[in-house]
Amino acid sequence: MGDAAYADSKYADSFKVANLFVGANMRSKLALNRVEYLPCFLSEIPALFRSGRRPLDVALIHVSPPDVHGFCSLGTSVDIARAAVDVAKIVLAQINVNMPRVHGDGFVHISEIDDYIEIDDAIPEVIAKPLTEIEKAIGRCAASLIDDGATLQTGIGAVPDAVLDALKGHRHLGVHTEMWSDGTLELIKCGAVDNSMKKIHPGKTVSGFVTGTKVLYDFIHDNPSVVQLDIAYVNNTVNIARNPKVVAINSAVEIDLTGQVCADSIGSRIISGVGGQMDFVRGAALSEGGKPIIAMTSRTAKGKSRIVHTLKDGAGVVTTRAHIHFIVTEYGVADLYGMTLSERARALIAIAHPADREDLERAFFSNKL
Repeated sequence: MGDAAYADSKYADSFKVANLFVGANMRSKLALNRVEYLPCFLSEIPALFRSGRRPLDVALIHVSPPDVHGFCSLGTSVDIARAAVDVAKIVLAQINVNMPRVHGDGFVHISEIDDYIEIDDAIPEVIAKPLTEIEKAIGRCAASLIDDGATLQTGIGAVPDAVLDALKGHRHLGVHTEMWSDGTLELIKCGAVDNSMKKIHPGKTVSGFVTGTKVLYDFIHDNPSVVQLDIAYVNNTVNIARNPKVVAINSAVEIDLTGQVCADSIGSRIISGVGGQMDFVRGAALSEGGKPIIAMTSRTAKGKSRIVHTLKDGAGVVTTRAHIHFIVTEYGVADLYGMTLSERARALIAIAHPADREDLERAFFSNKL
């Protein structure tokens, strides 16, 4: 988020950028040998740092003021920053009076910081847009798969928000997720989420980072029911699977008729990253009663089908056809687990946009495997 001036071409002689996730501020700046993408499961990035394979000379961090014992907090984002602080030769900090103090792994003693500046800046906010009728329909379809007592993993965006909005009538939900936002906060406030059925960290909302509004940041400040932990722990498949009925809700750029999910690129153009999708897809599948869900609109904003005969040339497969379970669009649910390729194709065609179904069927069933 925010400006990334260091990636501008005029600084090519000064900086080489290795992105672990490509945000909107970097997509137009990607250039081989200057601004690149490093694919890695989010759960494995801390180990990448700690191994010395990608050595860190300096960690630049954003923290709360120290408490009476000298401990600052990484606040809204512990995720991979914890590992960076642990291994970097030099740690430089912005100490911000507005950064919430959050319980968990994010405490950094002032003695660990080599130098710092003090600032008084608002924490950047992400404001959710009103949900469309299509998004609400997706939310209802996905919510129909989720039982009371489930443990949730969701991301940020319209489709995850639509699913969360449809869960307000549920009870005893839990949260163990790489990140959460105001949609989850609404479930906590209405009593749908109480974390009472979780096997690890019962009573706690567990994540690696949060992104949302000041209302959310105020809620997590010094709140013992909220815990931010090292992402290597949060996204560890074994830890995810220890909770019952884990429901992982993720999205996709496109999915082919065999169940291969592209989530980090449009063709060969990288637009995001591997992130934690596979961590939670696998963790949910291994959880007792768990359900990995890929939820998406049937079409892109430009009217192109997200369900395709074959992925675009150069598209990356983030979730393989062997890992896939539930696919949800505004037209329904396809449960691909245990299905053959032709059975999957028929199930996916049934939840594609009606105007795209005939072309998909013709393309798939005229193709010799």
